Amino acid sequence: MITKPQPGEYAIPLPGNYLELINDNEDILTALEQQRDTSYSLFSSLTESQANSSYAEGKWTVKEMLGHLIDTERIFAYRALCFSREQQDLPGFDQDVYVYFGTYGTRDIQSLAAEFKAVRDANIYLFRSITPEQEVRTGIASGYEVSVRAIIYATAGHERHHLNILRERYAIG
Repeated sequence: MITKPQPGEYAIPLPGNYLELINDNEDILTALEQQRDTSYSLFSSLTESQANSSYAEGKWTVKEMLGHLIDTERIFAYRALCFSREQQDLPGFDQDVYVYFGTYGTRDIQSLAAEFKAVRDANIYLFRSITPEQEVRTGIASGYEVSVRAIIYATAGHERHHLNILRERYAIG
C-alpha cells in the first residue's frame, strides 16, 4: 500500500491542495480505480450539449475539463515514472495552452471518456508497480521537489478537485 506523503515531500500549495482532498486512511490505488469507474460513467452519460457547455464565458467546457484531466494524468504519470527511476528536473506545463491545442471541442464526449479510462488504466498499472523504495524517491517538477507518492496522491486529488468544480459550477455529477 502506498502511504500518504508527508508535507516535506511536495511543494505548497500544489500539489498540497490536491492531497488535502484525499483521506489519510484511503487506499490510493483503490481510490484511483473507483474514480476511473465513476468518472467514466459520469462523462460517458453526458449529452454532447452538456459536454460542450461551460459555467461562464471564457471558462473551459466540460470536454475541455476532461481533456485537461487526461493531459494532467499523463504528465503526472510521466513524472512518477521518471522520478521512480532517477532524480530528474522536469519542466512545468501551461494547462491553458495544452487545452487550447488539445482541440477537445472537436471530439465527441464518448471518445474522451474512453480515453480517460484507458489512460487511468495504464497509470494504475504503473502505480501498482512502484516499490516502497521508489515511492519516496523525488525529482524536480515545475521547479519544486516532489516525491513519487505525492504525485500518485495528487493524481487522485486533482481529479477530485475538478469533479467538485463540475458539481458546484456546472451542476453536473
